[in-house]
Amino acid sequence: MKQLDRILEKARRQPMRIVLCEGDDPRVQAAALRAAADGLARVIVVGSPPAAASLPAGTASQPSGSIPEYLNPQASPWLDEFQQILLALRKKRGMTPEQAAAAVREPLVFALLMVRQGYADGSVAGATHTTADVVRNAIQIIGVRPDTRHISSFFIMLREQAFNPGTHAMIFSDCGLVIDPDSEQLAEIAMAAADSARTLLEVTPKLAMLSFSTAGSATHREVDKVRIATELVRERQPELAIDGEIQLDAAIVPDISQRKVPDSRVAGQANVLIFPNLSAGNIGYKLTERLGGATALGPLLQGLNKPANDLSRGCSTDDVYNVIAVTAVQAQAGQ
Repeated sequence: MKQLDRILEKARRQPMRIVLCEGDDPRVQAAALRAAADGLARVIVVGSPPAAASLPAGTASQPSGSIPEYLNPQASPWLDEFQQILLALRKKRGMTPEQAAAAVREPLVFALLMVRQGYADGSVAGATHTTADVVRNAIQIIGVRPDTRHISSFFIMLREQAFNPGTHAMIFSDCGLVIDPDSEQLAEIAMAAADSARTLLEVTPKLAMLSFSTAGSATHREVDKVRIATELVRERQPELAIDGEIQLDAAIVPDISQRKVPDSRVAGQANVLIFPNLSAGNIGYKLTERLGGATALGPLLQGLNKPANDLSRGCSTDDVYNVIAVTAVQAQAGQ
């Protein structure tokens, strides 16, 4: 897919240091070797180098070109530094020095502290850790960007057949994290997703704030929530092309947009879809993937001080490889 190829090529142009904390997982091992060999990133794996016999079939243990760097947290010279940082971050929650000393040896915590302290530019986890563990630790250790109050997630949706004229890649948000955002949260999700579209898709974002109503065709508190969120985005970023509240067909079909919202700046060519809640988002991306033949890349996190992305525990080696690339591009952009 051309858009994915562009993300991979952009990652290669400025390889960033991406740390993977699940070095015992064969999918992560294979993706780390491949990403390093392809020059996608300077890959750091928390764990011991895999034996050749433990690698997936067809994977070389010493690929040509770069190879990943392997770190053992138990023997790291950063342990004292990391312990003091973690203790300062969690002391108000009652963490003791002994608990901090044990926690910094955990691969997930160790990897995120590497990112916080500048020893890595981004983190990828979730092949064996739950989303709750990844997100909670990322928020506590890396922290939330000063210009936002909430972390959210998004998917990059890719399809050979265009979604709408000239659009083969879209951002769907939030489909994986915030269950029932209020208007303020929904506005923040929309603005963060617009940034993700600029950075990763290299397009001018055109946002659709989705609802079962278009421009007042229905009345309900859920419609009001989306309408207010749209107004907040327009106040804060008036340059953004955004429609809301709007139904999906009017968001992505130009002819229907012309009939329903004739003065729209999006004009039925939305490339960023903002869902009103997690139920709609989760169903929407899975319908697009399973019935619409799209490839879903994510869930990816937005709103952190530095990039730290989550994987599905059902991920493939390709998924890990692609998320390494996305994380590298986010790091390049300082997201």
